[in-house]
Amino acid sequence: MLGLTVLAAVGGSVLAGIGFSGSYAALRDLGFRHGFGDFSYAFPVGVDAGIVALLAMDLHLIRKGTPWPMLRLLAHGFTAATIYFNAASAGPLLKDPTGTAMHAVIPVMFVAVVEAGRRLVIRITRIEAGHQRDGVPLHRWILAPWRAFTMYRRMRLNGIVSYSQAVRLEQDLLVYEVMLKREYGDDLRNVPPDLLLPLIMQRFGLSVDEALALPMEAEERARLRTERKDAFEAEVAVRAEARAAETQISSLRTAGRVEAAGYEVGAETATAKAHAHARTVAAGREAEAAERIDHAEEELKAAAAEQEAADARLRAAETDEAAAEKERAAAETRLRTAETESLAAARENAAAAEQEAAQDARLRAAETAKRAAETEEAVAETARRKAEAERDTAAAKRAQAAEEEATAEARRRAAEAREHAAETELRAVEAEDAAKLTPAARATRRVARMILAAGGNPEAVTLQAIAEALDVSLATASGRRAEAADLLASGYNPHALTA
Repeated sequence: MLGLTVLAAVGGSVLAGIGFSGSYAALRDLGFRHGFGDFSYAFPVGVDAGIVALLAMDLHLIRKGTPWPMLRLLAHGFTAATIYFNAASAGPLLKDPTGTAMHAVIPVMFVAVVEAGRRLVIRITRIEAGHQRDGVPLHRWILAPWRAFTMYRRMRLNGIVSYSQAVRLEQDLLVYEVMLKREYGDDLRNVPPDLLLPLIMQRFGLSVDEALALPMEAEERARLRTERKDAFEAEVAVRAEARAAETQISSLRTAGRVEAAGYEVGAETATAKAHAHARTVAAGREAEAAERIDHAEEELKAAAAEQEAADARLRAAETDEAAAEKERAAAETRLRTAETESLAAARENAAAAEQEAAQDARLRAAETAKRAAETEEAVAETARRKAEAERDTAAAKRAQAAEEEATAEARRRAAEAREHAAETELRAVEAEDAAKLTPAARATRRVARMILAAGGNPEAVTLQAIAEALDVSLATASGRRAEAADLLASGYNPHALTA
């Protein structure tokens, strides 16, 4: 290969040099004949070097990932122009066909070498960029033109870059269609819709396994959406419960403040009533003392009247002066005694009223203190109950948070288990694809993986579950389960295969 590479490089350079030199001489002479003058020396370089420059710029843009097809069209235009100019340098094209062909061959060598180099550079660039694309071989276009066109169309529309991959997809589809007709007959209308997916999705470049996996992928996406919805609803419910708990706590605090304010207002009202009662009692005592004073004044007036009567009797009975004098002295004595008794009674009434008012005040103060103590005790009881309610609420929240955390952990583990099972299933399918197993062998291995997922007991997987998973009859499902049990007994392990 090294010798071929060196030979191709040296030979291509020699041919390109011969072609360029011959084209240069022909175009230079043609330029002189058409009046270009001294510019005839630069004219061939502009035409032939323009081809190389345009193709080089085209390759540079392709390497940068921004191709511009116009550059290649211009290069092809320059190629056609240099071939025409070289052919025309021999004279009229139809007058001397041999000379025309001889002159036209010279630039063709140069252009062929340049195009070969361009093709090599493009292929290397695509390989490095990972964009290598195969085409449909020429023999397929000749032997089966219509099928070659459909394969070419499918490869271009769906981005299939490997011809062998396209052939394998077509073979799998044909085998699958034949197996469907074998099981359901030539009329495919009796085939379940899910089993027709490979035939429907073939125009989109999906393989048989990819098309058959679409329903399961759709169910998995729907299940994931449902799980996300349930998680969101659970989170919303938790937030709603938290808001309700906060509202209840706020209500309890407000009720406690209202109750405490009620006790305070009751205590103030009781104190005001005690003061009013004391003032009422004091006023009653003062009124009673005033009444006693009035009574004493009336007695004084009566005594004064008696004295006046005595004076009259004294004047009337001057003869009995001594008796009148005694009577007057007695009246004065009774008057003084009445005054003394009246004053003593007033003092006693005032002192009794003061003592009773003081005693009432002490009783009211004691009652107020008792009620204040009861109010403080009630407020303390309310605070204690509120603290207990808050502790209970906090404990309930912690229990709920722990339960939610356990639920989330269980969901996460279940999701990890499903993800691990899906990865195992995918890798097992890839291994089966690499081994190019038959559909029956694939079905047997799928049932074996179901048995492993159920704990390794074949009887734990029902025939109905196998029939639904494989979409086969119960008899076929029984055979698949027996084959899977034998396969597991022989040491089948999908984890070891996928590892």
